[in-house]
Amino acid sequence: MAGFQVIEVKESIFAENDRQADALRQKLKAEKTFLLNLMSSPGAGKTTTLCRTIEALKGELRIGIMEADIDSDVDARTIDGTGVRAIQLHTGGMCHLDADMTKQGLEAFGTENLDLVVLENVGNLVCPAEFDTGAVKNAMILSVPEGHDKPLKYPLIFTVCDVLLINKIDVLPYFDFDMEKVTEYARMRNPNIQIIPICAKTGEGIGAWADWLLQQVRDWQS
Repeated sequence: MAGFQVIEVKESIFAENDRQADALRQKLKAEKTFLLNLMSSPGAGKTTTLCRTIEALKGELRIGIMEADIDSDVDARTIDGTGVRAIQLHTGGMCHLDADMTKQGLEAFGTENLDLVVLENVGNLVCPAEFDTGAVKNAMILSVPEGHDKPLKYPLIFTVCDVLLINKIDVLPYFDFDMEKVTEYARMRNPNIQIIPICAKTGEGIGAWADWLLQQVRDWQS
């Protein structure tokens, strides 16, 4: 007779995180605060894109930014220079944020009088996509130098994102990047994903992105 017990594990290891994420969304809905989770690989241009986004929406929305990094406060200092509320979250070596970590950050940050809070997640195309942070929508940035094949290599992040910003389009002539292929590959993973080409450096395409985001916030608040 076997001296050990066999247990069938049927509940997802992410189930508790998903419950916390749903509860956080309900709280944010009651407060009429929209939380956006912004993901990308390191160097894709998240912080620069956020600065442009703040510039475009500052007159329309009350905005706060939560910067998540393993260490340093470089990005939070940059955002603080735009004049909006900013906080730096250190993940203690973790390569992502989960719902409880996001909740802790929001509680320390405070969402009073904020229409839009953007969580700039840790730079990574794998781990952040696996955890529901409690955000209303997920966005990601893919920069031209990274290549158009990334939806094939990192399928989950494209699957969970509502909008894909293709950044650094000003360098398209210098890279073997196919806009039609990246669109095809991304929609293989997620047929409903919105794709917006931008250049955070010059501001090209930021208007379309800002319009999309503003509409999402207004819909959430209605």
